[in-house]
Amino acid sequence: MSDSVAHLIFDVESIADGDLISRVRYSGEDLSPEEAIAKYQAERLEQTGSTFIPHTFQVPIAVVVAKVTADFQLVDIKSLDEPEFRPHVITKYFWQGWEMYNMPQWVTFNGRSFDIPIMELSAFRYGISIPKWFDDSGYKSRRNRFSTHSHLDLQELLTNFGAARFNGGLNLAAQTLSKPGKMGLSGDQVQSSYDAGNLKEISDYCRCDVLDTYFVFLRCMVLTGKLELERELELVEQTRKWIEAESETCQACADYMTQFGDWRNPWLAETTEANEENDEAEPSDTESVESPQAE
Repeated sequence: MSDSVAHLIFDVESIADGDLISRVRYSGEDLSPEEAIAKYQAERLEQTGSTFIPHTFQVPIAVVVAKVTADFQLVDIKSLDEPEFRPHVITKYFWQGWEMYNMPQWVTFNGRSFDIPIMELSAFRYGISIPKWFDDSGYKSRRNRFSTHSHLDLQELLTNFGAARFNGGLNLAAQTLSKPGKMGLSGDQVQSSYDAGNLKEISDYCRCDVLDTYFVFLRCMVLTGKLELERELELVEQTRKWIEAESETCQACADYMTQFGDWRNPWLAETTEANEENDEAEPSDTESVESPQAE
């Protein structure tokens, strides 16, 4: 086993910057941040069917990162700057941690179009330098659209970089493997949860998404030939025990375990059924020897 962190699996939950929305979209209307957010959400709902505001108007309020070794073992999961959840500090820790672990591969689900861009814009907003991410090396650049060495977006892997749609998202991918999928909140409910002061609830929701992403990541490694199925199943069991141990002090892990399921292995099921059929077809010792009859 290698103890070095080779992959950082992460998820971002964010909230709208009402002041920025007021100044950019409703200049001259003298709207408060809360009023600006409400007005924009109403517009988005009418236009798209969702109140979710584009990431360009948002800041991270919870970022959870899982540390994974080169041989795909989960080491730890951290919610950055918990319990303060300060966006500028979260952003600093995010990029600082990436460099501290010698620039591991980021792993996300749909992170190419949301999670990474919002963390880049947050660095821009808060004046944080990340030259190693913005390296100028042409097609080898870490920010190259098709670079999976620095950032593996599992949704892009499963859709051939958007050639197909992945209807159902992370929720579907996780539940295909009998893992919990979406629990409690959804992305467009984070703002209202934040407004109600439920920052820990948002962080816990984010943590569960990261756990789902880890299990989807493992199966994707099987898909691409980097991991044997038998070893993946061992890692899933190992991680299940880790989550159970964490459940003693982590409510999110305890909640996650209530809906944790075992993937039904069709290859194992076929082998078991075949063995059972063979057992039924072959007579037992007691059935093959006739009992002597008393005269």
